[in-house]
Amino acid sequence: MKAIVQDVYGSADVLVLRDVDTPVPGDDEVLIRVRAAGVEQGVWHLMSGMPYLTRAFFGFKAPRNPIRGREVAGRVEAVGRNVVGFRPGDEVFGTAEGSFAEFVCAKEGKIALKPVKASFEQAAVVPISATTALQGLRDSGQLQPGQDVLIIGAGGGVGSFAVQLAKALGAQVTGVCSTAKLDLVRSIGADHVIDYKHDDFADGARQFDLILDTAGNRPLSVLRRALKPRGILVIVGGEGGGRWTGGFERSLRAALLSPFVGQKLTGLMAAERQEDLRYLAQLIDAGTVTPVIEKSYPLGEAPEAIRHLHGGHARGKVVITV
Repeated sequence: MKAIVQDVYGSADVLVLRDVDTPVPGDDEVLIRVRAAGVEQGVWHLMSGMPYLTRAFFGFKAPRNPIRGREVAGRVEAVGRNVVGFRPGDEVFGTAEGSFAEFVCAKEGKIALKPVKASFEQAAVVPISATTALQGLRDSGQLQPGQDVLIIGAGGGVGSFAVQLAKALGAQVTGVCSTAKLDLVRSIGADHVIDYKHDDFADGARQFDLILDTAGNRPLSVLRRALKPRGILVIVGGEGGGRWTGGFERSLRAALLSPFVGQKLTGLMAAERQEDLRYLAQLIDAGTVTPVIEKSYPLGEAPEAIRHLHGGHARGKVVITV
C-alpha cells in the first residue's frame, strides 16, 4: 500500500509517499480502508519532534511509527478475533496511528460508526479536534447552560467545533479570531466575535465564566483578566513556547497557580473515547454540528497540507483524501 512516511524528525520535507506493507489487525483491532484522514496539530508535533518532550513518548531519534496521521474515516476491511462491535463493510471514523495511508489498523475502542449524514471527509476531521473541544467545554470547563464562554482561536480546527458545541450546550459564545475568519465564526453560531488584531478581549470590559484557549500564546495574566473571579480557564494543546516543553509550559504554570487563586486554571490532554465519537455522530446527524473544512489534499500532497495547517491560516479543518 502507499503511505506518507518519515525516517527522521524535521520539516514537512522529511515526508515521502512510499510503498509499505499493508498492516494486519491484531486481536482487538480492525483494518480500515482509508477514505479520508484529518490533519491536526499533533501531526506536526510528531513530524518535527518538537517540542523535544514529544520524543520521550514517541521515539528519540525518529517516530517509532513512521507513518503519519491519526484522524481517519473509511470502511472496515477485516476485524481481529476479539472484535465484536464492527464487521467488514462498516463505515467508521476515529483515531488510528498512521492514517495517511491506504490502510490502517485501529483499536476497536477508538472508532465508531460514521455519522450517516457526513461524508468521509467530514467524518475524518472530527475524532481529535471535536473530541478535544467537547472535553474542554463539558468536562474540564464544566460548562452550564446560560454561561458566557470565550473561545480563542474560534476559526481553527478545534475552535470551529468548540463554537458549535458550546452553543449546543446552551452557552452564550464569543469567538476570538483573525479578521479573515470573522464571517466564518459568525456563520457557525457565535453570538459575538472579536477580531484580535483590532480589539482586546482582556480590557476588563467583559468577563467570562469559561475561556477555552486553543491559540496557545497569551500569558496567563492576560487570560485571567478576562475571566470571572470563579471562572474556569482551559488551555488546549501546547503551541508556542520553548524548544523543550513548548506551549505546555503554560499548562504547567496554570496547574501550579490554580490552587492559590479563586479561578480554576487547567490544561487539557484529551482522551480518545468511543462514547464521545458516538455522541458527536449524533450531533452531526441531527444537524447541530457541521465539520468545517477549508481544503482537501490528495495523499501525495500531505506535506503541503501540514505546512498550510501549521502556518495558522486554515479556516476550520484540512483533510487528506485517499
